[in-house]
Amino acid sequence: MTIADWASLVLLVAGAAFFFAGTVGLLRFPDVYTRLHALAKADNLGLGLVVFGLLLKAPSAALAIKLLLVWLLALAASATVGFLIARRARRHGIEPWRAGDAE
Repeated sequence: MTIADWASLVLLVAGAAFFFAGTVGLLRFPDVYTRLHALAKADNLGLGLVVFGLLLKAPSAALAIKLLLVWLLALAASATVGFLIARRARRHGIEPWRAGDAE
């Protein structure tokens, strides 16, 4: 294996670990706001690492540009949807969790 193969492997595994962490956060955090935060941060970073891992193995510049475009669109979609869900929750009176609150 070359250095590029190893770097790609490391980035892909790290990206998968961040996806896993985001999923755990979605399942374990106490309210909609902290769950959104876990998904937005961990999954966006995970996708970025996966994309960069795949970029190292991309056979053409066109494919590399498509991968980057997918990542940028996912970043924009994640931010937009996260904002809309949080705004809707706030308008429905769902208060953010605070330390010491009963679950």
